[in-house]
Amino acid sequence: MKKTGIFAAAFAAVLAATATHAAETKVAIGISGWTGFAPLTLAKEAGIFKKHGLDVTITKVPQASRHLALASGDIQCAATTVETWIVWNAAGVATTQIFQLDISHGADGIAAKPGIEKIADLKGKSVAASAPGTSPYFLLAFILAKNGLSMKDVKVVNMEPGPAAQALLAGQNDAAVTYEPYLSSIRNAPDKGKIIATTLDYPAVMDTFGCTTAFLKANPEAAKALAASYYDALEMIKTDKDKSFEIMGKDVKQSGKEVGESAAYLEWQDKAAAQNFFKTTFKSFNEEAADLLLQAGVIKAKPDLSTLADPSFIQ
Repeated sequence: MKKTGIFAAAFAAVLAATATHAAETKVAIGISGWTGFAPLTLAKEAGIFKKHGLDVTITKVPQASRHLALASGDIQCAATTVETWIVWNAAGVATTQIFQLDISHGADGIAAKPGIEKIADLKGKSVAASAPGTSPYFLLAFILAKNGLSMKDVKVVNMEPGPAAQALLAGQNDAAVTYEPYLSSIRNAPDKGKIIATTLDYPAVMDTFGCTTAFLKANPEAAKALAASYYDALEMIKTDKDKSFEIMGKDVKQSGKEVGESAAYLEWQDKAAAQNFFKTTFKSFNEEAADLLLQAGVIKAKPDLSTLADPSFIQ
């Protein structure tokens, strides 16, 4: 009888474990190798998502096509810049932001070859930046506008942030719009290029996490779990920085030290900061960004800006 009881208990434990696994909500997330998104990778690799009942797949998807992956159902959620959600919704991809990820404090910028000292010097020059509807393209338009120029005043060469930085270091193009960890490759090679503007001077890069509205409607608890997982990852970075940086670095083929150096140029946002962001900066920035996107011809009409975020998932 004792043996029977032991086997019964073991069988019950297996059933319970199976039931728990079956209950995990599957979520596919699209991101890039941007340092600001690294805590999401940490949440997966350190088992934090799993702890919150989520079966997460993270896929690297170029920002220019991330909305297509959302529309097709290949991914349900994504990380990207605030203004990009405007572009995606304007294109008919119904998505909603649910929590803030980070703010760039110098982690995004424009670097130029020696001899180009300021933004005004870019007039008539070739600038490598990823496609319309992406953060680098928007940042270029934003910075040019603040200096009395427009996208028509430069020759845009469509290149992703990594290749854009590599091309500049190889002597190609006059300038490049890129971000960490790629921007630091130019910081470390002053003879090859010079950073002439960053988000320290032009605070236009803020990242958020969101999902399709259909996914959020069907999985509200999973949405809360995604946010909780992110905040747990931030806590892990605080309590075990070396291990966290090592895990995040492995994903982008960097050392933990290199991740730490890149992270110094941005600020990951905790729950309190995110709650305040959606109450304050979010609305005014959206209005300015939507106007600029219209002017640059990236969108043809503004979507309803009041529906682009739902911070109730982090209340």
